Amino acid sequence: PPAEVSSEQGLHLATEEEEEKKRRVFDSHGKLTEEFSHALCGKIKELLAVMEDGLRAADPRDCTVYTGWAGVSLLYLQLHDVFRDPSFLQRALEHVSRGLKCLTRRRDVTFLCGDAGPLAVAAAVYHRLQRPAEADECVTRLLRYHQAARGSAALPDEMLYGRMGYLYALAFVRRQLGEERVPLEYIQQISDAVLESGERFSRKIRIQNQSPLMFEWYQEQYVGAAHGLAGIYYFLMQPGLVSRPEPLQTLVKPSVDHVCRLRFPSGNYPPCVGDERDLLVHWCHGAPGVVYMLLQAHQVFGAPQYLEDALRCGEVVWRYGLLKKGYGLCHGAAGNAYAFLALYRRTQDPKHLYRACMFADWCMNYGKHGCRTPDTPYSLFEGMAGTIYFLADLLQPLKSRFPAFEL
Repeated sequence: PPAEVSSEQGLHLATEEEEEKKRRVFDSHGKLTEEFSHALCGKIKELLAVMEDGLRAADPRDCTVYTGWAGVSLLYLQLHDVFRDPSFLQRALEHVSRGLKCLTRRRDVTFLCGDAGPLAVAAAVYHRLQRPAEADECVTRLLRYHQAARGSAALPDEMLYGRMGYLYALAFVRRQLGEERVPLEYIQQISDAVLESGERFSRKIRIQNQSPLMFEWYQEQYVGAAHGLAGIYYFLMQPGLVSRPEPLQTLVKPSVDHVCRLRFPSGNYPPCVGDERDLLVHWCHGAPGVVYMLLQAHQVFGAPQYLEDALRCGEVVWRYGLLKKGYGLCHGAAGNAYAFLALYRRTQDPKHLYRACMFADWCMNYGKHGCRTPDTPYSLFEGMAGTIYFLADLLQPLKSRFPAFEL
């Protein structure tokens, strides 16, 4: 407030300003106002045009969901869900077809960074277009990776490059095409392999009493959603994805509790076990990704402390989550805002929806904050496609899910 305004008056003015913002965003029933929804739709249309123009210079060989053609196709699948415009489905087909022509054929079998993602997205697109033969072929090719994902000693367990990334691809196909398309035991076998791997490494480094499960990626014990413990435990706690219920109590819960003990006084979490730097507030490293593990633990085990810790994550994101790294999903404002949407779905507290809307307001001023330009500026996880995905998800917040991660 101006210098001549007292602190109490200034607080009152700030409160009035916030209330005015809320009136612009919400109606009397806590729903998004027509004005704000119209602004979201307008910005989605505007950014889509910019994205499509920018994609002309994109790497033609990048098939992945993370930075390539399959990720843009996944965005158009989401837009088709939200707006029911058939042209979005055609655009999804165009982009995923490019991805299918340049599959990596490497050991990477994950949804985000391997061939599993383009195959799973293509299967969903073909299914919606009522082209069952092509959808079946994609599913068949996806399932060929199952044995390698289950048994390879060289494969890590995390989300971006490991077993959980393949597990997500199978779960995605079940959700999009029907549960009968991928037998549940296929997923459970992957989960069981992850549990065995986590127990083995925990014994190796002799921390079984602290954490019965432990995982590493590139010689680091990462904590966050992308490469680390929070992402792995989030999936292990999903209903039915582990073949027996006993490991949830004996292995997963105490391991989740170990992550909880790593929390900084700020409410944030370190990027790696033993790292004392409280710096990163991203989906990939820090509170914005850990929140999903905590909310799932609260749902499965019921302990109020998990929800309290998740709410503290929300406070961290609200305070520090507008990043100069940009507007993307992996390490940007749009990805951080999904933490608010997850908290809103769980608590129904409109505070969290309001905060998501304020992050959306920031994202709708795309490019005006001096943020750095990502390496793949129009991609799903680093660039503009992810921002558009978030803005579209905000139109139906109770159905929102962090793309390529949240189930």
